[in-house]
Amino acid sequence: MRNMQILKKRHDTAEDLLSVVKTMKAMAAANIRDYEQAEESLMHYNQGIALAFRGLLRHYRVGNGVQRKHVRPMTGMVVLGSDQGMNGPFNDRVVSHAVQTLDRQGVDRRELLTLCVGQRALDRLENEGIAVQEYLPVPGSPADIAPSVQQVITVMDRWDSRHAISRIMMIYNQHLTGATYEPCLRRLLPLDRKWLKEITSGPWPSRRVPTFRMDAGRLFSLLVRHYLFAFVFQAFAESLASENAARLAAMQGAERNIREKIDELKNQYQQLRQTSITEELLEVVAGFNALKKGRS
Repeated sequence: MRNMQILKKRHDTAEDLLSVVKTMKAMAAANIRDYEQAEESLMHYNQGIALAFRGLLRHYRVGNGVQRKHVRPMTGMVVLGSDQGMNGPFNDRVVSHAVQTLDRQGVDRRELLTLCVGQRALDRLENEGIAVQEYLPVPGSPADIAPSVQQVITVMDRWDSRHAISRIMMIYNQHLTGATYEPCLRRLLPLDRKWLKEITSGPWPSRRVPTFRMDAGRLFSLLVRHYLFAFVFQAFAESLASENAARLAAMQGAERNIREKIDELKNQYQQLRQTSITEELLEVVAGFNALKKGRS
């Protein structure tokens, strides 16, 4: 009887845990959609930035404004991870991709400036021997992304004012579909000349030619800041959607394991209960036979 009570208690605990996991699955799925919508909200903003670049660069040559002030030697790296757990190999994958990128591009760790978003990714970077000079917490909601983006841009401005920066790259997990994602590398600065050439060669959408009164170099710098804001915002939204995708995958695995454990506990309980019933029946039969022999 005591063993049956223990099994019943374990079964009830597993059922409660399953309820928690199902709730976390639902929350992760809802969060994925929220961050996807945040990313989609930038579509018209990005189109406006591209048109502004096109209108400026079709008639004016900014020259060295496309290039960073210094040629070498420092490299800036922004890594997006997570503060929370229960997301499987999310942080391991992005940090592993960062390490592979540095090795593949031959970046000297002494000439590297690193900004990490997320404590768990920071711990893994330091375990890999990568010094992290700047740290930011992960935004907790779509509304918190914009302030975090501004903080990232502020850090990049600080790097530019204190060091000779040749390039800045961003490494994060990109959401694919459902519970799948993959790490990716994107270059923030200097701007991709191929991209600039593509948007410049495109047709203007109306007969009215754009004009402006601001200095061309100043306007270009402002457009670069808007471009960086949109780029980093999109990366944050992708990373946060990927984090929830990783959590969704982890919860799906946990749900599968819990259901298997519940079935196992049910079978054990039923077998134990059947054994108990059989023993009780045998005792009744044995008592009846003993009583029958006594009367005879």
